[in-house]
Amino acid sequence: MMFLGIVVATLLLARLAREKGISRGFVYSSALWIVLFGLVGARLVHVLDNLDLYKHNVADAFAFWEGGLAWYGGLLGGLLAGAVCARVGNIPIGRFADAAAPAIMVGLAIGRIGCTINGDAYGTPTSLPWAFIYTNPNDYADLGVPGHPAPVYEMMWCLIVFGVLWRLRRRLRPDGALFLLMVAMYSFGRFVISWVRAEPAVLGPLHQAHIISLVLLVASVYLLARRKVGWTTPPLSGQTETPTPEAQP
Repeated sequence: MMFLGIVVATLLLARLAREKGISRGFVYSSALWIVLFGLVGARLVHVLDNLDLYKHNVADAFAFWEGGLAWYGGLLGGLLAGAVCARVGNIPIGRFADAAAPAIMVGLAIGRIGCTINGDAYGTPTSLPWAFIYTNPNDYADLGVPGHPAPVYEMMWCLIVFGVLWRLRRRLRPDGALFLLMVAMYSFGRFVISWVRAEPAVLGPLHQAHIISLVLLVASVYLLARRKVGWTTPPLSGQTETPTPEAQP
């Protein structure tokens, strides 16, 4: 499901980037580096978060195919790679990031289907009627314990964020504002959802995801305020924006 999410996100990014005057060729060549660094960042943050587990089994730290990828690490790694690719390709970084924002949410929503199936990122115990109970011994969740379907909550929130971004993708200005809005909205939702995820507390009652979400939420809202976000009149139905000269491939 993670692989499917990456494919769908890349195809959607290519479409949205074209609306902004960025070539498909640039998107596909950049996607390789974005995915690679995203996986490295996701694995690195996971290993650091579980250092006690891996310090005696160093080889296991590289076995990402066995599970253990931190979403925020993937976001930061992919963002770094995307920024470098945009700089090298002489593409405005903010414009490229705005095209990527809706695609990221779709890709993450698809990836969380896999988390739902294998019990990864499982929730805390609950008696609610929609609780999930895992019985397969290969699942990561606590077997036989009704728990919050935290990945499903996150899927739903990602799709809500995607809907907002899709409606605003041709209206929100300046470049980079749409991406910052995505970070702010996702971080807010992840902070709330983390209360029902079975994760260890690292600072009082706060999980690692709580802390990262708060930092990203504050930073993104601050940057949105600094950029003096405004609105433009959306183009007529069926029309696309005319790319500015610097965005031409």
